[in-house]
Amino acid sequence: MRRGAAAALAAALFSGCATQPDVITLPHVSHFSDSPPGNALPIGWEEWTLSRFKKPTEYQLVMEDGSTVVKASAHASASGLLYRLSLDPRKYPLLQWRWKVTELIATADNTTKNTEDSPVRVAVSFDGDIEKLPLGDRLLFDSIRLLAGQNMPYATLMYIWENRAPKGTVIPNPHTARVRMIVAETGRDKLGNWVEETRNVYEDFKRAFGEEPGIITSIGIMTDTDNTGGNVHAFYGDFQFHRAPRPRSLFATD
Repeated sequence: MRRGAAAALAAALFSGCATQPDVITLPHVSHFSDSPPGNALPIGWEEWTLSRFKKPTEYQLVMEDGSTVVKASAHASASGLLYRLSLDPRKYPLLQWRWKVTELIATADNTTKNTEDSPVRVAVSFDGDIEKLPLGDRLLFDSIRLLAGQNMPYATLMYIWENRAPKGTVIPNPHTARVRMIVAETGRDKLGNWVEETRNVYEDFKRAFGEEPGIITSIGIMTDTDNTGGNVHAFYGDFQFHRAPRPRSLFATD
């Protein structure tokens, strides 16, 4: 891979930093609603910067619907917020959150590299054995580590709100097979409303990557319009991982 192309890829991809500070071993993700409204970062969350050459998206804690949430404002920009974890998706496979999109990005199309933007993204990164990947992927990981000074996650699921692709569609990232996007919502029908999502990240990972997932290393949010140059506002509510519900007993009497 050419040096310039690898550098661009390093800037474009979601990545956890090479060093892992204190991680959470419980299914709790620090709630936005636990923080007061204002400009400070939510408790436990950190800035996720894609590249020093990209304009960052603005994130602010605001009061919405009686609770503190994150408001994202993107103006030809791309960055996010990140929360580090160490969580087994087999034990806690269900991820629940809510988000609100006020407008779509008119020219966005996540199947095309030059228009790959979304008003909301939820990114879940996973650990894994990089040495078992094909040689091309391992060389890519080495290039990003050398150029960006940080490790790319073994694999990343991104839940997005798409313009046209049907809900449930798995979209390969145009840069690398180690990132897969899943359309959680699509179209204009739910614009302006808070929408609650529940995803089985364990099953979604197996469907997207065709293998068992490793430990979840982080969760992130991102609103980006850097490819299309658009302006968009969106909101994110609290996140929580849950155990899968137990199957109802065949002998239950109630």
